[in-house]
Amino acid sequence: MDLLKTLSEEFSIKPANAENIISLIDGGNTIPFIARYRKEMTGSCDDQVLHEFSLRLQYLRNLDKRKKEIAESIASQGKMTEELARAVENAQTLTEAEDIYRPFRPKRRTRATIAEEKGLRPLAETLLRQDKKSEAPKELAAAFIDPEKGVNTLEEALTGAQDIIAEIISDDAETRKKLRALMKKDGSVQSKAAKKQNPVYQMYYDYAEPVSKIPGHRILAINRGEREEALKVSILLNEAGALSIVNAAFVKDEAPASSIVKDAGKDAWERLIYPSVEREVRSELTEKAVSQAINLFAMNLRPLLLTPPLKGRVTLGLDPAYRTGCKIAVVDETGKVLDTTVVYPTPPQSKTEEAKKELTRLINKHGVTAISIGNGTASKESEIFVAELIKELGAPVGYMMVNEAGASVYSASKLA
Repeated sequence: MDLLKTLSEEFSIKPANAENIISLIDGGNTIPFIARYRKEMTGSCDDQVLHEFSLRLQYLRNLDKRKKEIAESIASQGKMTEELARAVENAQTLTEAEDIYRPFRPKRRTRATIAEEKGLRPLAETLLRQDKKSEAPKELAAAFIDPEKGVNTLEEALTGAQDIIAEIISDDAETRKKLRALMKKDGSVQSKAAKKQNPVYQMYYDYAEPVSKIPGHRILAINRGEREEALKVSILLNEAGALSIVNAAFVKDEAPASSIVKDAGKDAWERLIYPSVEREVRSELTEKAVSQAINLFAMNLRPLLLTPPLKGRVTLGLDPAYRTGCKIAVVDETGKVLDTTVVYPTPPQSKTEEAKKELTRLINKHGVTAISIGNGTASKESEIFVAELIKELGAPVGYMMVNEAGASVYSASKLA
């Protein structure tokens, strides 16, 4: 995968800037640092874009690493084909890659592996081919009766072969992809009352809502109820729709073995595919719900953070610095931003008189009565400058040093 090309296209960033961002992240620089001090290298990307870029970079690298591991594992088993290699290379998500790898993953002991140990794999493959001219399943199974391997009857041979077929169907990546999409489109999240009933979750004691429409806050509420053992939660899906996808992929009509393959498909859906796909869809719903909740919380928190601490005062905030200048913002009694600028009263520019004129203009224009100075870099020089300015103005303006420990990192963080 060409990470540079992929990321620059996804984020609409020039390749040179994308390359710089990757280099800065790999160099151990934090996102707040890059956003604040390396604007010329990133094309002035803000902290949120850089956060998302960093997460996507990590995801794509993990995907690339996992695809290589999968390809090596399949190749080591001597089962790699050109078609498989292309499928692994073209996988766009970890889920797609894992679906492709599923048939080749070392398995724990399952009903299918036990049946394979009894030598029933050839019978399963013959039945799955569903040759119309083939013998009846029972006649085929007769050759696999072997008491020494634990296959004593025709029924045991056919049941074991059906278990193997069910696992083959379950491991098919394309079928899983279609069933996952079907559950997202037509599935319904259902909750029922459980043992530890809690009045808080009463509305969810007998509740159902489509997967495609259920809002995030209800997902989170249902999840909490499940964790507290007040609710039982599941995703319902019309079985007929799911089985039609399975049958379309694996069942050939009018063949002697068709009914066995159809039964194996039903078993694969109910026992193997449905529980797995349900977990995946619920996990995705929860992830989206958490993201929405954080965004809503941020919206609600914003006016609280902007509540002015000095009632009835117009305040000028001064963020001290050397090279990049002192950043200025004026807010009114309600916290509304009235003006912003940058002045350079500190070294190396030391444009003190020019800075005084600009601040005097802002103080007179907006009726500033309080000045807030951050106590970080260049704070001492900034305090001396402001104290001299107030003395020269002779105006009723006061100033205060404000602790900005962690402010830069916090302000450029995803949490903020």
